[in-house]
Amino acid sequence: MGSSAIRFYPYFAVGAAVVIIFVAVFWIRGRGKSPEQRERERRLRISEVGRITDGTVIDVTQMETNGAGESQLLIFRYDVAGVSYEASQDITRLRHLVDLHSCKLGLPVSIRYDPVNPGDSIVISENWTGLRS
Repeated sequence: MGSSAIRFYPYFAVGAAVVIIFVAVFWIRGRGKSPEQRERERRLRISEVGRITDGTVIDVTQMETNGAGESQLLIFRYDVAGVSYEASQDITRLRHLVDLHSCKLGLPVSIRYDPVNPGDSIVISENWTGLRS
């Protein structure tokens, strides 16, 4: 009985090595990116593959962020397949693309959303804007 168990050790070793490699790859890929980089990649992905729907600006607000300055949030509402969504987008790093004074309550905007996860949405990114003039 002991010799038959020994035959399976190479398979266990290979399986363990594969698991360790997968964990290492995921850890290295996620470790090197800052939250700002991940958010930028999310915006760019949605601006490229997202579907467009109509929405409305609910508010533009500034929030204090743990002593790191102020963040500017664009809060908006939209509907997809009969479901209403209310979301916000941090537009602090996109201020040069946004005229905050023109973003008023009730302003119609275009929303890009992830078709797989409609709650994941944006109004503006580096290469697209849903703000209407």
